[in-house]
Amino acid sequence: MPHPIMFSDDDPILQRLRTVALALPEATEKVAHGRPTFRCGKMFAMYGGGEKGSKIRRDTALLFIPDPLEREALIQDARFFVPAYVGAYGWLGIDLTADSDWDEVAELLDASFRQVAPKRAVAQLESDV
Repeated sequence: MPHPIMFSDDDPILQRLRTVALALPEATEKVAHGRPTFRCGKMFAMYGGGEKGSKIRRDTALLFIPDPLEREALIQDARFFVPAYVGAYGWLGIDLTADSDWDEVAELLDASFRQVAPKRAVAQLESDV
């Protein structure tokens, strides 16, 4: 039985997130577990999810893989949370709003992308700078 869809394509926050995530080399979007996921071979971001250890749904959250050197600092920031399921693998989440710092969101996506993307995609990212 497939998961129910837990997002709306006309969500302006999702539209903005798509613009940033899909601008990364070879990035694609695929719906998995009822939510949009962004991939470059492997998944590097997800839109929406739950908070680990609670029944709190965060439908406008970005779930991402932080740079390992920044993870501890990020988790100390109250804006970040450990998501259900993927949190056990080092992922973090941050709630997004229309007035989120989208430069910061782009940096989080970039760091997450670099954790999983093939070397050729990372090289393309670096050559686009």
